[in-house]
Amino acid sequence: MAVLEALEALKKASKDVEHNADDDSAGGGCDSPSMKALLVLQNGSDDLLSGDPHLSTLSSLLFRLKSLLSSPSPKKPRFPPFQSFLLRRHRKPTEISILAGSIGSELQSWIDRESLDRLLSPSISDDDKSTLLAALESRLSLGLDRGFQELLLRSGAYSAVESTLADTTASRRVRDLAALAVLAMVRFNKSVFVGEVLMGPAVRSLVALSSADSLRALNGLISAVRSPIIDYLHAHGELATIIALLSAEEEDVEIRALALDSVLLVGYLGRKEAIDAMMEEGLVERLVELQRSDLGGTATEGETDGGDDGSGGAGRERRGGDVEARPFASCVSRLAIQMEVGEGLRGREKREVKLEVLRRVREAAADSEAEMWTMIAEVLWGSTCW
Repeated sequence: MAVLEALEALKKASKDVEHNADDDSAGGGCDSPSMKALLVLQNGSDDLLSGDPHLSTLSSLLFRLKSLLSSPSPKKPRFPPFQSFLLRRHRKPTEISILAGSIGSELQSWIDRESLDRLLSPSISDDDKSTLLAALESRLSLGLDRGFQELLLRSGAYSAVESTLADTTASRRVRDLAALAVLAMVRFNKSVFVGEVLMGPAVRSLVALSSADSLRALNGLISAVRSPIIDYLHAHGELATIIALLSAEEEDVEIRALALDSVLLVGYLGRKEAIDAMMEEGLVERLVELQRSDLGGTATEGETDGGDDGSGGAGRERRGGDVEARPFASCVSRLAIQMEVGEGLRGREKREVKLEVLRRVREAAADSEAEMWTMIAEVLWGSTCW
């Protein structure tokens, strides 16, 4: 890991030089620490860089930088003060800035290769693997990079990350980071990595892990991939597992809230077959239980008329805070609304599903007529908060 830390420091030095090439005091001068770090790397390039063909471009760029610094600066013509102000960015700092930027890109490529080599090593420790998985997610979040994508595909990085996610002997922390890395790969380039996700064990591993991070990754995948991943969950019976998480232990509020997010996403994007499967698993009945809990209730509870200036701002702020503190408020109507305005059901199917929700609410809340009619009213007309 020391090599990676040194490379990161060199990349930071190259950025300092790139952005301050015309300011000797801020990192662009020959005597600045950043420039000295790059020159030290160049001085050792014969031993350090010559044996690796991937580093030939970096070695060449460092040599050009040293040559440019050692060449005399062009004699500046004399201009009146105002013209001198306009022309003060002379040629050499501009070339140095461009070179430093190119050196930074080559150093990033070196960091990428080194990181993936270490991540794919069979003898890596859990601590190092955690660090490298977190770094991989961060790198992927920078956006599409064709060179990095080619490196990922050549190295088989996705398969390694997926294997880590599916490895039940690995620590929870490592598997959580692998889950987030899988999501980051799909977001990096959906057209390349979605096929890998749908053909492998990643989705089932996310559901089986059932941690907060794995459910966040699952919800991210559902949002990104949409109906194909919902069809996958339905075909492999994973919707039942997600619904079961709604009844997790009371202290696992975050798990239950993330499971609720999952079923709401399925309600919005899923086809009729997936919705019917969730209904058969007792989804509405579980949501009725959640809405009856201390963290449930109706979304309009806690509203106040005081302090409103006429625009409704104060009332909305009070209500929003209350809803955030009660993640299961009006969850039955939230599901109904998601299905009604969603993309997965046709018009006739939406009406059928709404009637089924109403029927199940009547049965599940029959012991309290007041609660039953409150839930039915919210399903029929929607909550003012959702």
